[in-house]
Amino acid sequence: MEATVRSLRLWFGLAGLIAVSLAARAQQGSDNHALGRTQAPPVTAFIDVHVLPMDRERILDHQTVMISDRKIIAMGLARDIKVPADARRIAAAGEWLLPGLADMHVHVNVDDDLALFVANGVTTVLHMGLAPPYMVNLDRRAIDSGKLVGPQLFFAFIVDGNAELGLPHVSAPQQARTMVQFAKANGYDFIKVYNNIGGPEFAAIVDEAQLLDMAVIGHGVRAVGLPAALNQGQVMVAHAEEFLYTAFANKTDDAAIPSVVAETRDSNAWVTPNLSGFASFARQWGKPDVVASFLHEPEVAYLSPQTRLDWSTSDYQFRKGSIAKELAFLRRFTKALSDAGVPLLTGTDTPLPGLAPGYSEHDDLRELVEAGATPYQALVAATRSPGQFIKRFVPGSEPFGTVAVGMRADLVLVHENPLTALDTLRKPLGVMASGRWYDAATLAKLLEDRKEHYEAVLCHE
Repeated sequence: MEATVRSLRLWFGLAGLIAVSLAARAQQGSDNHALGRTQAPPVTAFIDVHVLPMDRERILDHQTVMISDRKIIAMGLARDIKVPADARRIAAAGEWLLPGLADMHVHVNVDDDLALFVANGVTTVLHMGLAPPYMVNLDRRAIDSGKLVGPQLFFAFIVDGNAELGLPHVSAPQQARTMVQFAKANGYDFIKVYNNIGGPEFAAIVDEAQLLDMAVIGHGVRAVGLPAALNQGQVMVAHAEEFLYTAFANKTDDAAIPSVVAETRDSNAWVTPNLSGFASFARQWGKPDVVASFLHEPEVAYLSPQTRLDWSTSDYQFRKGSIAKELAFLRRFTKALSDAGVPLLTGTDTPLPGLAPGYSEHDDLRELVEAGATPYQALVAATRSPGQFIKRFVPGSEPFGTVAVGMRADLVLVHENPLTALDTLRKPLGVMASGRWYDAATLAKLLEDRKEHYEAVLCHE
């Protein structure tokens, strides 16, 4: 289930609001922009660090890793790497370096929230629908140039089959093709299909997307079903629960898991289980007191007033019954997918209630381990697999997801080995995003600035 899209309806058609947003951005002098403007030295070097390269399960000790122009340019034993005299040296003996994390299911539409990802070591996100046009057209360039602190951004254009939810929708195959063409022309990377698309329209979307070198991802279209949609060309499912509503016919039937897993594996599709999202919904289902507790979590101080309001009015807290049984089933199903070799991706559905941008990534890692994955397997879903997914389906994208020469310099430095202490990722010693280094003090200031800004805003309301 994906929550009500009430707070996500400001999509590309609202031209007046877009113009206001662009005008505001032109005048903006926030620290989020200023932090990225400092001219970086030609080379940054992590000296004598333990590296988790994530190409396979191994540790490389006493490494020096050098970065220039947003790429890793050299890596090897510290005694063998010659570091230029004018390089910025990061003394990292006894510390651990690994690829930046990826959240492959977000709906964040506030620029300042992008910095929360970086503060949590999340250096790549996939926006899964209703991104404001300025974010698609301008924010990527602003991040690349250092004018905006944020992760590498990819975007999916969402399409549904009726108008009830206020989403872009189609009711004929030619409309479906036109929608795909529109998305391609406006810079979106993927097409995200939603629940209510008809079978002929789904087929037209897949065909047109393939013609335009785009990939189709998203929900389990009810008129087609899963895994049937995967065999027709959908390459990723955005929630494990979508199988529950389609392949499992809303039944927590363990006996059916092997056949569904086998069909999914044979389709060569990817799955974003989004267990963090479902677990959050299960916690608050029919429990207003839990939603109230969400609003007292420390990270809420960094969230916009609108996001806090959306959390407080969540309709999950007023629903009846429980979805605990379904959560347990989805954990077992996710473990079976992983055991069968179906590639998994971390993704959280932030900023839905209880899922703060950046912070929820660590909850998703924890949920994968709770489901039976090893810490290494969970980290693969957050690093190497997203890199492989994007490289395969986004033409011209930069390689990322492992620590190796030639890879994009998106990195996280932590105090302990994440393979034995996964929660060390919650407190990074520093993050390199797009080749720019943000040490712990800079990240702390970034968060404190957000807190002070929102406190001032709320005091004047």
